[in-house]
Amino acid sequence: MTAAHAAVRAAVHANGVVSGTESFGADDAPLVLLVGGPTMLSWPDALCERLAAGGRRVVRYDLRDSGTSTTVDPQAPGYTLRDLAADAAALAGALGGGGRPAHLAGIGVGGMVAQVAALDHPEAFCALTLVGTRAVAPGPPDDDLPDHDPATMSRLFARPAPDWSSRTAVAEFAAAGAEILGNDPGTARATAARIWDRTPGTAPPVQLANQLGLVFATLDCTPRWRERLPGIRVPTLVVHGRRDPFFPLGNGEALAREIPGARLLVLPEAATAIPDAAVGEVTGAMLALGPG
Repeated sequence: MTAAHAAVRAAVHANGVVSGTESFGADDAPLVLLVGGPTMLSWPDALCERLAAGGRRVVRYDLRDSGTSTTVDPQAPGYTLRDLAADAAALAGALGGGGRPAHLAGIGVGGMVAQVAALDHPEAFCALTLVGTRAVAPGPPDDDLPDHDPATMSRLFARPAPDWSSRTAVAEFAAAGAEILGNDPGTARATAARIWDRTPGTAPPVQLANQLGLVFATLDCTPRWRERLPGIRVPTLVVHGRRDPFFPLGNGEALAREIPGARLLVLPEAATAIPDAAVGEVTGAMLALGPG
């Protein structure tokens, strides 16, 4: 992380919750708000720095029950997907200079939050980026959308859980999972250690929420929103890894078809994460959407 674009950490109160954030770039620059998937560290440092160098104020944040945001009970969330979308809109309002709308970006489950936020709060956002996500809630997808790769999921969930109180064990668990998914194990190991350091406890439910985002398995994600996607009227970028076994490429292709004018950027060597080699291309595509 360069000194010019070092992260500034802050707790932001919005929509009745506290969201842990990190910001890069000038406070008065157009805002790019990065929704965690579920933690802010789903977004690479290098991407944040490059966006800031491109003249943006970049703020990445943790979803509820993740990182340094409000954590209550990850096993029984007392909020819905639409509440998380309202959090994003409230943060955009609290952080945006001069009332300008923000460029909203979500990755993985954060991409679901971003879709609903853009639909429910269109006045808050001027552009949308969706990375490695799909247009239906967790659970069985629609018949025309590819589901998780069965062989990959079998390998991923057959592994014994780590000792959640051990930073090293959790980092190695993440590295092994990344290898199964097709991501870089070294990057995943380092990121998992950073997430562990930021997690407010070593209890397995809290660690699961931070490392795996399994809070979404019990989250109320109704009503459906896929049929509303043609109502998104802001410039939209859909980024998807060709090798993604979790949300296979057909999910990103569907988003790009159903959101008017959306651009699809396929990363040939990527799985579920944004690899270092693709950061420049993804950043360039995001900046091309305009400052709003």
